[in-house]
Amino acid sequence: MPTYSLAVHPLHNPQKLADAYQPLVDELNRRLPHARIELLASRDYPTYNSRFRSREPGLLLANPWQTLEAIKVGYRVVAMAGDAQDFKGIFIARKDSPIQQVSDLKGKVVSYPAATALAACIMPQNYLYQNGIDVNRDITNAYVGSQESSILQAYLGQAAVAATWPPPWRMFQRDHPQQASELKVLWQTPPLVNNSVMLRNDLPAEAAAVVSQTLLDLPNSAKGREILQGMATAGFHAATDDTYGPVRSYIADFEKNVRKVEGP
Repeated sequence: MPTYSLAVHPLHNPQKLADAYQPLVDELNRRLPHARIELLASRDYPTYNSRFRSREPGLLLANPWQTLEAIKVGYRVVAMAGDAQDFKGIFIARKDSPIQQVSDLKGKVVSYPAATALAACIMPQNYLYQNGIDVNRDITNAYVGSQESSILQAYLGQAAVAATWPPPWRMFQRDHPQQASELKVLWQTPPLVNNSVMLRNDLPAEAAAVVSQTLLDLPNSAKGREILQGMATAGFHAATDDTYGPVRSYIADFEKNVRKVEGP
């Protein structure tokens, strides 16, 4: 049988990502009659971006910026992962932090998983810009590789605040309750559009249909709801490339006002 990889962008370290997403892969394999799916973890965002640009994975779970980039090389959107209201940046700080207002961040360190993380970096940096911070001069930006690493920077006091987004924060609270009890959410950005599930354009139509239907069916069974809970995701919604049109204008404004998403 043909084998396709499902590449999930680096929400977590590879082991935690496997714990969260292997049950979904198992369910896809149970329902796919003539193909097999394997989970593909990437150690960081540049590795993930390189993989989809070379069309290595058959399936992607990509953030909205990566979605626009993947459309350029022949992937198409079949679903949105989670609710749009859940796709927002949040700023985490220690409960004993003196930071109260955005202006208090001047001269401080802010951590993020990666420069191309939309909800956990681009949207928070845009929020800081809109609240009077020049992110290129007023603060030190620390890109630390993963969502959990970003949160830990705030917990350990190595960053004044950590940028992340709701699913990793919920997972951190679940897996590290003692550390999470010493942290708080300071601010959050307005929401945008959530992550996408994308298929490479040479996947057989039958396999594509089964993947799409399996995702939409998950809330309808106890097993499916357990899979969603493990991913800290409410459910999947039907979507197309056009769903991500608003992201294109958002990124254009960000690059005009703040910085390039990639490169100098």
